[in-house]
Amino acid sequence: MQGKTASVVENALKETIQNLGFELYEVEYVKKQNGMNLTLFITNKDRPITIEDCELVHRTVDPILDEVNPTGDASYYLNVSSVGLDRPLKIDKDFNRCLNKEVIVKLYSGAQKEFIGTIDSFTDKELVLIVNGVSTSISRQNIALCKQNITF
Repeated sequence: MQGKTASVVENALKETIQNLGFELYEVEYVKKQNGMNLTLFITNKDRPITIEDCELVHRTVDPILDEVNPTGDASYYLNVSSVGLDRPLKIDKDFNRCLNKEVIVKLYSGAQKEFIGTIDSFTDKELVLIVNGVSTSISRQNIALCKQNITF
């Protein structure tokens, strides 16, 4: 049900959000402490997402969701959020967004369990990092956590 709900929401809202000038990056429908949460992650390739952007998308999609009724009258909390710089990289879209950017990769097993390097390329099976000028291949199944390395 959760995957189907996210898919229905994505199909119903993708074009509307695009017409507002944003990309619907991901839809998440999960149970949290306060109950079911439907979260829309939005992005804009030209600039950072602001709170005003999230409010605009929320106000625009709320009546559409009422009409589509993706949860079959089950209650949920609607959240609109930016993708976020510190978001863990999980899917191809995440890795693509961070190509040629520095990331921290933590592994489940191996002699070395943490790498900091620049994403050179990836496939569905492996991630290739440039670590200190050396190309390093890492199995995606062995990645416990991968996120953009943010330094200030």
